[in-house]
Amino acid sequence: MWTKHHKKRKLGRFVMPLITVAFLSYFGYHSIHGDYGLKATEKFDRQRIERQARLSELTQQRQILEKEVALLSDGSLERDMLDEKARFGLNMSRNDEIVIFH
Repeated sequence: MWTKHHKKRKLGRFVMPLITVAFLSYFGYHSIHGDYGLKATEKFDRQRIERQARLSELTQQRQILEKEVALLSDGSLERDMLDEKARFGLNMSRNDEIVIFH
């Protein structure tokens, strides 16, 4: 019976653990610092909250504008609303009026 006798290398024992450590280190780093990692998720959440607040502000502004348009275009023009918009657009008022801008 033929057998091969060879020396066992000491480095041979460390190859598989080194590959495993490298593999886990690579994916561990990218799970925290990568494009879709934990830090990026926190950034996305902050952006979502900021944009949600901005959306609610814009929605309120739009509702106010829709009410004003409804007053101007419902068939019977509101004289006060029309007068207010004309004076504001032209930046004019009468001598006996006090104008308060808000």
